[in-house]
Amino acid sequence: MAVFTVTNSRRVDNTVALQTLTPTDIGVGQSITVAGVGATFNGTFTVISTEPYELVAVNEFGELVFEPSVLKLNQLIYELAGDDSEYTAADGTITWTQTCTWITNQNVLDWLGISPATANDTAFVTVCTDAANALAYRRRKSAGYGQDSLTTVPSGDVKLGTIMYAGNLYRMRGSVDFQTFEAYSSGSQPISAMGEILRLWGCNRAQVA
Repeated sequence: MAVFTVTNSRRVDNTVALQTLTPTDIGVGQSITVAGVGATFNGTFTVISTEPYELVAVNEFGELVFEPSVLKLNQLIYELAGDDSEYTAADGTITWTQTCTWITNQNVLDWLGISPATANDTAFVTVCTDAANALAYRRRKSAGYGQDSLTTVPSGDVKLGTIMYAGNLYRMRGSVDFQTFEAYSSGSQPISAMGEILRLWGCNRAQVA
């Protein structure tokens, strides 16, 4: 979770533009929670644009219209009905929780070749899936892949690596030693090596386009 300070706000044609003090990695389609800016601006919204120019209108086709000669850095735009206002200084925060959804529980179950026997098994698959999504996104970001979408997996190899990692986590349930994937397994099939998963993620090697 990341929290950013709001410095300016404006609304035009039921569309809000907020500026933050520092740059963010928040992209179009991601969810943000606005607080402390004012009752008519606060809430949880989906970002529809991050254009760094002055928002001047929404045309008849619903397209945002900007003034390209006026720079508005660190801008996040979302839809919210209310009275129009000019750019004014504002306080408050934007909270962004990065939730990666590259793979699903079913992807992991298909790879494992099992069906959960109990509700606890189902819940643990969810924990493993969420953990694998989060780690895969974080490792790729650390490796220089800063433009990955949180909702769309970058490629088939990244998806397979994430599924394999989640499956490995599930198989480690009840293992004696948590220091390695390879030494212990509660399943009958061999555990996938972490090195292979990292290669599928594109980590630990030169980044490619």
